[in-house]
Amino acid sequence: MSSRRDATASATGAGIYSLSLSTASVALPLLAIEAGYSAFEIGALTAASALSQMLVRLGLGWAMRRWPDWMLIAAAGVLLAVSSLTVAVSAALVPFAVAQLLQGASRALFWTGSQTHVVRGTGRAAGALARVNLAASLGLLVGPLIAGVLSEGSAALALLVAAAVALLGLVPNALLDRLPPFVPPADRPPGRLWRRPGVDVACWAGMTAGAWRALLTSYVPLALDQARQSATTIGALVAAANGASLVGTAVAGRVRGRWTTPVLGAGILLTGVATALAAAVAESVALSALVLVVSGIAAGAVQVLGPAIAAEAVHPEERGEAIAVSGTFRAAALFAAPLAVAGMVVAVPLTPAMAVVGVGMVLPALALRRRGTAG
Repeated sequence: MSSRRDATASATGAGIYSLSLSTASVALPLLAIEAGYSAFEIGALTAASALSQMLVRLGLGWAMRRWPDWMLIAAAGVLLAVSSLTVAVSAALVPFAVAQLLQGASRALFWTGSQTHVVRGTGRAAGALARVNLAASLGLLVGPLIAGVLSEGSAALALLVAAAVALLGLVPNALLDRLPPFVPPADRPPGRLWRRPGVDVACWAGMTAGAWRALLTSYVPLALDQARQSATTIGALVAAANGASLVGTAVAGRVRGRWTTPVLGAGILLTGVATALAAAVAESVALSALVLVVSGIAAGAVQVLGPAIAAEAVHPEERGEAIAVSGTFRAAALFAAPLAVAGMVVAVPLTPAMAVVGVGMVLPALALRRRGTAG
Protein backbone atom coordinates (compact mmCIF):
# COMPACT_ATOMS: atom_id res chain seq x y z
CA MET A 1 0.00 0.00 0.00
CA SER A 2 2.83 2.40 0.90
CA SER A 3 4.51 1.77 -2.45
CA ARG A 4 1.29 2.49 -4.35
CA ARG A 5 0.63 5.62 -2.30
CA ASP A 6 4.20 6.79 -2.86
CA ALA A 7 4.01 6.25 -6.63
CA THR A 8 0.73 8.16 -6.82
CA ALA A 9 2.08 11.00 -4.67
CA SER A 10 5.27 11.21 -6.76
CA ALA A 11 3.32 11.44 -10.01
CA THR A 12 0.79 13.90 -8.62
CA GLY A 13 3.52 16.13 -7.22
CA ALA A 14 5.35 16.12 -10.54
CA GLY A 15 2.18 17.09 -12.39
CA ILE A 16 1.41 19.98 -10.02
CA TYR A 17 4.98 21.27 -10.04
CA SER A 18 5.17 21.11 -13.83
CA LEU A 19 1.85 22.93 -14.15
CA SER A 20 3.21 25.77 -12.04
CA LEU A 21 6.62 25.79 -13.73
CA SER A 22 5.29 25.75 -17.28
CA THR A 23 2.81 28.52 -16.50
CA ALA A 24 5.62 30.65 -15.12
CA SER A 25 8.03 29.72 -17.92
CA VAL A 26 5.69 31.08 -20.61
CA ALA A 27 4.47 34.05 -18.57
CA LEU A 28 8.00 35.24 -17.75
CA PRO A 29 9.16 35.97 -21.33
CA LEU A 30 5.74 37.45 -22.16
CA LEU A 31 6.01 39.73 -19.12
CA ALA A 32 9.55 40.64 -20.19
CA ILE A 33 8.25 41.60 -23.65
CA GLU A 34 5.51 43.71 -22.02
CA ALA A 35 8.13 45.41 -19.85
CA GLY A 36 10.23 46.28 -22.91
CA TYR A 37 13.19 43.95 -22.43
CA SER A 38 15.28 43.27 -25.56
CA ALA A 39 15.98 39.84 -27.04
CA PHE A 40 19.48 39.98 -25.55
CA GLU A 41 18.15 40.81 -22.08
CA ILE A 42 15.56 38.02 -22.20
CA GLY A 43 18.25 35.52 -23.14
CA ALA A 44 20.56 36.77 -20.39
CA LEU A 45 17.83 36.50 -17.75
CA THR A 46 16.96 32.96 -18.87
CA ALA A 47 20.63 32.07 -18.74
CA ALA A 48 20.80 33.37 -15.16
CA SER A 49 18.11 30.87 -14.17
CA ALA A 50 20.06 28.05 -15.81
CA LEU A 51 23.30 29.15 -14.13
CA SER A 52 21.56 29.04 -10.76
CA GLN A 53 20.25 25.56 -11.53
CA MET A 54 23.69 24.35 -12.56
CA LEU A 55 25.38 25.68 -9.42
CA VAL A 56 22.74 24.14 -7.14
CA ARG A 57 23.01 20.78 -8.90
CA LEU A 58 26.76 20.74 -8.28
CA GLY A 59 26.05 20.50 -4.57
CA LEU A 60 23.13 18.07 -4.67
CA GLY A 61 25.25 14.92 -4.48
CA TRP A 62 26.55 16.22 -1.15
CA ALA A 63 23.10 17.42 -0.06
CA MET A 64 21.39 14.05 -0.68
CA ARG A 65 23.83 12.39 1.70
CA ARG A 66 22.60 14.72 4.44
CA TRP A 67 18.92 15.39 3.81
CA PRO A 68 16.14 13.13 2.50
CA ASP A 69 14.81 13.72 -1.01
CA TRP A 70 11.31 14.71 0.18
CA MET A 71 12.80 17.78 1.88
CA LEU A 72 14.47 18.85 -1.37
CA ILE A 73 11.16 18.45 -3.22
CA ALA A 74 9.28 20.54 -0.64
CA ALA A 75 11.91 23.29 -0.77
CA ALA A 76 11.59 23.35 -4.56
CA GLY A 77 7.86 24.10 -4.40
CA VAL A 78 8.37 26.97 -1.96
CA LEU A 79 11.16 28.50 -4.05
CA LEU A 80 9.08 28.30 -7.22
CA ALA A 81 6.18 30.10 -5.50
CA VAL A 82 8.47 32.85 -4.20
CA SER A 83 10.03 33.22 -7.66
CA SER A 84 6.68 33.78 -9.38
CA LEU A 85 5.45 36.15 -6.66
CA THR A 86 8.63 38.24 -6.85
CA VAL A 87 8.35 39.08 -10.53
CA ALA A 88 4.56 39.45 -10.37
CA VAL A 89 5.06 42.26 -7.86
CA SER A 90 7.73 44.02 -9.93
CA ALA A 91 9.17 43.42 -13.41
CA ALA A 92 12.19 45.66 -12.73
CA LEU A 93 15.57 44.18 -13.54
CA VAL A 94 16.66 43.18 -10.02
CA PRO A 95 13.39 41.42 -9.03
CA PHE A 96 13.31 39.76 -12.46
CA ALA A 97 16.86 38.46 -12.01
CA VAL A 98 16.10 37.25 -8.46
CA ALA A 99 13.00 35.44 -9.72
CA GLN A 100 15.01 33.67 -12.42
CA LEU A 101 17.70 32.63 -9.93
CA LEU A 102 15.10 31.23 -7.53
CA GLN A 103 13.35 29.36 -10.34
CA GLY A 104 16.66 27.79 -11.39
CA ALA A 105 17.37 26.61 -7.85
CA SER A 106 13.83 25.24 -7.62
CA ARG A 107 14.21 23.26 -10.85
CA ALA A 108 17.45 21.69 -9.62
CA LEU A 109 15.98 20.63 -6.29
CA PHE A 110 12.72 19.28 -7.66
CA TRP A 111 13.88 17.26 -10.66
CA THR A 112 16.88 15.76 -8.90
CA GLY A 113 14.86 15.02 -5.77
CA SER A 114 11.82 13.55 -7.55
CA GLN A 115 13.78 11.46 -10.07
CA THR A 116 16.07 10.16 -7.36
CA HIS A 117 13.09 9.24 -5.19
CA VAL A 118 11.38 7.08 -7.82
CA VAL A 119 14.49 5.16 -8.98
CA ARG A 120 15.19 3.89 -5.46
CA GLY A 121 12.58 1.16 -5.89
CA THR A 122 13.09 -2.35 -7.25
CA GLY A 123 11.57 -1.86 -10.72
CA ARG A 124 13.17 -0.61 -13.93
CA ALA A 125 14.45 2.93 -13.68
CA ALA A 126 13.11 3.83 -17.14
CA GLY A 127 9.59 2.73 -16.21
CA ALA A 128 9.59 4.66 -12.93
CA LEU A 129 10.98 7.78 -14.57
CA ALA A 130 8.50 7.49 -17.43
CA ARG A 131 5.56 7.51 -15.01
CA VAL A 132 6.78 10.66 -13.29
CA ASN A 133 7.64 12.34 -16.60
CA LEU A 134 4.22 11.48 -18.02
CA ALA A 135 2.56 13.21 -15.09
CA ALA A 136 4.95 16.13 -15.46
CA SER A 137 4.16 16.36 -19.18
CA LEU A 138 0.45 16.68 -18.38
CA GLY A 139 1.28 19.72 -16.27
CA LEU A 140 3.51 21.06 -19.02
CA LEU A 141 0.64 20.61 -21.46
CA VAL A 142 -1.87 22.66 -19.49
CA GLY A 143 0.43 25.31 -18.02
CA PRO A 144 1.31 27.18 -21.25
CA LEU A 145 -2.38 27.35 -22.19
CA ILE A 146 -3.18 28.92 -18.82
CA ALA A 147 -0.27 31.33 -19.20
CA GLY A 148 -1.26 32.29 -22.73
CA VAL A 149 -4.90 32.96 -21.90
CA LEU A 150 -4.19 34.86 -18.68
CA SER A 151 -1.36 36.84 -20.30
CA GLU A 152 -3.78 38.26 -22.85
CA GLY A 153 -4.87 40.45 -19.94
CA SER A 154 -1.85 40.37 -17.62
CA ALA A 155 1.25 38.17 -17.48
CA ALA A 156 1.57 39.10 -13.79
CA LEU A 157 -1.79 37.41 -13.10
CA ALA A 158 -0.49 34.22 -14.72
CA LEU A 159 2.50 34.31 -12.37
CA LEU A 160 0.26 34.72 -9.31
CA VAL A 161 -1.65 31.62 -10.39
CA ALA A 162 1.65 29.78 -10.88
CA ALA A 163 2.69 30.65 -7.33
CA ALA A 164 -0.55 29.31 -5.85
CA VAL A 165 -0.22 26.05 -7.79
CA ALA A 166 3.39 25.60 -6.64
CA LEU A 167 2.31 25.74 -2.98
CA LEU A 168 -0.44 23.21 -3.69
CA GLY A 169 2.33 20.72 -4.48
CA LEU A 170 3.21 20.51 -0.79
CA VAL A 171 0.13 18.31 -0.28
CA PRO A 172 1.28 15.23 -2.26
CA ASN A 173 4.79 15.76 -0.90
CA ALA A 174 3.45 15.00 2.58
CA LEU A 175 2.41 11.52 1.34
CA LEU A 176 5.82 10.45 0.00
CA ASP A 177 7.71 7.60 1.68
CA ARG A 178 10.28 9.02 4.07
CA LEU A 179 13.38 7.41 2.56
CA PRO A 180 16.71 8.01 4.32
CA PRO A 181 19.60 10.00 2.81
CA PHE A 182 22.09 8.09 0.64
CA VAL A 183 25.06 6.27 2.16
CA PRO A 184 28.06 6.05 -0.25
CA PRO A 185 29.22 2.44 -0.88
CA ALA A 186 32.49 1.38 0.74
CA ASP A 187 33.77 -0.13 -2.54
CA ARG A 188 33.09 2.97 -4.64
CA PRO A 189 35.25 2.89 -7.82
CA PRO A 190 37.87 5.64 -8.16
CA GLY A 191 37.50 8.52 -10.59
CA ARG A 192 34.80 11.03 -11.39
CA LEU A 193 31.28 9.66 -11.62
CA TRP A 194 30.43 11.47 -14.87
CA ARG A 195 33.20 9.59 -16.70
CA ARG A 196 31.75 6.14 -15.94
CA PRO A 197 30.12 4.18 -18.79
CA GLY A 198 26.40 4.84 -18.77
CA VAL A 199 26.64 8.03 -16.75
CA ASP A 200 28.58 9.68 -19.58
CA VAL A 201 25.74 8.76 -21.97
CA ALA A 202 23.23 10.44 -19.66
CA CYS A 203 25.38 13.56 -19.53
CA TRP A 204 25.45 13.82 -23.35
CA ALA A 205 21.67 13.38 -23.46
CA GLY A 206 21.16 15.96 -20.74
CA MET A 207 22.89 18.62 -22.82
CA THR A 208 20.43 18.27 -25.70
CA ALA A 209 17.38 18.03 -23.42
CA GLY A 210 18.49 21.11 -21.51
CA ALA A 211 19.05 23.19 -24.63
CA TRP A 212 15.60 22.21 -25.96
CA ARG A 213 13.87 23.17 -22.75
CA ALA A 214 15.77 26.47 -22.50
CA LEU A 215 14.87 27.57 -26.02
CA LEU A 216 11.26 26.40 -25.69
CA THR A 217 10.79 28.69 -22.69
CA SER A 218 12.72 31.70 -24.04
CA TYR A 219 13.40 32.18 -27.74
CA VAL A 220 10.62 30.03 -29.18
CA PRO A 221 7.95 32.33 -27.62
CA LEU A 222 9.99 35.34 -28.74
CA ALA A 223 10.26 34.04 -32.34
CA LEU A 224 6.51 33.42 -32.41
CA ASP A 225 5.84 36.88 -31.00
CA GLN A 226 8.06 38.47 -33.64
CA ALA A 227 6.05 36.55 -36.25
CA ARG A 228 2.95 38.34 -34.87
CA GLN A 229 1.35 35.28 -33.30
CA SER A 230 -1.03 36.05 -30.42
CA ALA A 231 -0.24 35.19 -26.79
CA THR A 232 -2.92 32.49 -26.87
CA THR A 233 -1.42 30.95 -30.02
CA ILE A 234 2.05 31.04 -28.49
CA GLY A 235 0.78 29.29 -25.37
CA ALA A 236 -1.01 26.68 -27.47
CA LEU A 237 2.08 25.94 -29.60
CA VAL A 238 4.36 25.58 -26.56
CA ALA A 239 1.70 23.35 -25.00
CA ALA A 240 1.71 21.23 -28.17
CA ALA A 241 5.45 20.67 -27.79
CA ASN A 242 5.01 19.73 -24.15
CA GLY A 243 2.07 17.48 -25.01
CA ALA A 244 4.12 15.72 -27.68
CA SER A 245 6.75 14.96 -25.07
CA LEU A 246 4.09 12.73 -23.48
CA VAL A 247 4.36 10.45 -26.50
CA GLY A 248 8.15 10.40 -26.34
CA THR A 249 8.06 9.69 -22.64
CA ALA A 250 5.63 6.81 -23.07
CA VAL A 251 7.74 5.29 -25.85
CA ALA A 252 10.93 5.64 -23.82
CA GLY A 253 9.38 3.80 -20.88
CA ARG A 254 9.01 0.72 -23.10
CA VAL A 255 12.50 0.77 -24.67
CA ARG A 256 14.68 -2.09 -23.46
CA GLY A 257 18.14 -3.56 -23.89
CA ARG A 258 20.15 -2.94 -27.03
CA TRP A 259 17.57 -0.49 -28.42
CA THR A 260 18.20 2.06 -25.67
CA THR A 261 21.24 3.81 -27.14
CA PRO A 262 20.00 3.90 -30.79
CA VAL A 263 16.66 5.37 -29.68
CA LEU A 264 18.48 7.89 -27.51
CA GLY A 265 20.73 8.91 -30.41
CA ALA A 266 17.77 9.31 -32.76
CA GLY A 267 15.96 11.39 -30.16
CA ILE A 268 18.93 13.73 -29.78
CA LEU A 269 19.21 14.13 -33.57
CA LEU A 270 15.52 14.94 -34.09
CA THR A 271 15.44 17.33 -31.15
CA GLY A 272 18.30 19.38 -32.55
CA VAL A 273 17.07 19.50 -36.14
CA ALA A 274 13.52 20.45 -35.18
CA THR A 275 14.73 23.16 -32.80
CA ALA A 276 16.96 24.59 -35.53
CA LEU A 277 13.87 25.10 -37.71
CA ALA A 278 11.59 26.58 -35.03
CA ALA A 279 12.26 30.26 -35.72
CA ALA A 280 12.38 29.79 -39.49
CA VAL A 281 8.78 28.53 -39.63
CA ALA A 282 7.36 30.80 -36.91
CA GLU A 283 5.09 32.71 -39.32
CA SER A 284 3.16 29.50 -40.09
CA VAL A 285 1.08 28.08 -37.25
CA ALA A 286 0.85 24.69 -38.98
CA LEU A 287 4.59 24.36 -39.62
CA SER A 288 5.40 25.64 -36.14
CA ALA A 289 3.09 23.03 -34.65
CA LEU A 290 4.74 20.28 -36.73
CA VAL A 291 8.27 21.27 -35.81
CA LEU A 292 7.48 21.72 -32.12
CA VAL A 293 5.60 18.41 -31.92
CA VAL A 294 8.52 16.53 -33.48
CA SER A 295 10.96 18.18 -31.09
CA GLY A 296 8.67 17.39 -28.16
CA ILE A 297 8.39 13.69 -28.98
CA ALA A 298 12.14 13.37 -29.40
CA ALA A 299 13.01 15.38 -26.30
CA GLY A 300 10.51 13.41 -24.23
CA ALA A 301 12.36 10.21 -25.03
CA VAL A 302 15.76 11.77 -24.35
CA GLN A 303 14.64 13.09 -20.95
CA VAL A 304 13.67 9.58 -19.79
CA LEU A 305 16.40 7.43 -21.31
CA GLY A 306 19.34 9.58 -20.20
CA PRO A 307 18.69 9.54 -16.43
CA ALA A 308 17.50 5.90 -16.60
CA ILE A 309 20.82 4.80 -18.11
CA ALA A 310 22.71 6.74 -15.44
CA ALA A 311 20.67 5.25 -12.57
CA GLU A 312 21.08 1.66 -13.75
CA ALA A 313 24.83 2.03 -14.40
CA VAL A 314 25.83 2.70 -10.78
CA HIS A 315 25.47 1.27 -7.26
CA PRO A 316 21.96 1.85 -5.77
CA GLU A 317 23.43 4.22 -3.18
CA GLU A 318 25.02 6.27 -5.98
CA ARG A 319 21.84 6.73 -7.99
CA GLY A 320 21.06 10.13 -6.53
CA GLU A 321 24.53 11.41 -7.34
CA ALA A 322 24.40 9.94 -10.87
CA ILE A 323 21.11 11.70 -11.62
CA ALA A 324 22.45 14.93 -10.11
CA VAL A 325 25.59 14.74 -12.27
CA SER A 326 23.68 14.13 -15.50
CA GLY A 327 21.31 16.91 -14.48
CA THR A 328 24.27 19.27 -14.07
CA PHE A 329 25.10 18.81 -17.76
CA ARG A 330 21.46 19.48 -18.60
CA ALA A 331 21.60 22.65 -16.51
CA ALA A 332 24.81 23.69 -18.26
CA ALA A 333 22.97 23.49 -21.58
CA LEU A 334 20.03 25.40 -20.10
CA PHE A 335 22.55 28.13 -19.35
CA ALA A 336 24.60 27.99 -22.55
CA ALA A 337 21.85 27.69 -25.20
CA PRO A 338 19.96 30.95 -24.52
CA LEU A 339 23.23 32.74 -23.80
CA ALA A 340 24.57 31.62 -27.18
CA VAL A 341 21.45 32.90 -28.94
CA ALA A 342 21.61 36.14 -26.95
CA GLY A 343 25.20 36.65 -28.08
CA MET A 344 24.41 36.00 -31.73
CA VAL A 345 21.27 38.15 -31.99
CA VAL A 346 23.46 41.18 -31.40
CA ALA A 347 24.96 40.59 -34.86
CA VAL A 348 22.47 38.38 -36.75
CA PRO A 349 18.67 37.85 -36.78
CA LEU A 350 17.03 35.40 -34.42
CA THR A 351 16.32 32.77 -37.11
CA PRO A 352 19.96 31.95 -38.02
CA ALA A 353 21.00 32.26 -34.37
CA MET A 354 18.52 29.54 -33.34
CA ALA A 355 19.52 27.43 -36.33
CA VAL A 356 23.16 27.44 -35.22
CA VAL A 357 22.28 26.40 -31.67
CA GLY A 358 19.95 23.69 -32.99
CA VAL A 359 22.77 22.23 -35.06
CA GLY A 360 24.95 22.28 -31.94
CA MET A 361 22.30 20.22 -30.13
CA VAL A 362 22.88 17.42 -32.66
CA LEU A 363 26.55 17.01 -31.69
CA PRO A 364 25.91 14.71 -28.68
CA ALA A 365 24.25 12.20 -31.05
CA LEU A 366 27.36 12.20 -33.23
CA ALA A 367 29.51 11.74 -30.14
CA LEU A 368 27.38 8.78 -29.02
CA ARG A 369 27.73 7.17 -32.44
CA ARG A 370 31.49 7.66 -32.45
CA ARG A 371 31.94 6.28 -28.94
CA GLY A 372 29.63 3.32 -29.62
CA THR A 373 28.57 3.32 -25.99
CA ALA A 374 25.97 0.72 -25.00
CA GLY A 375 23.32 1.71 -22.44
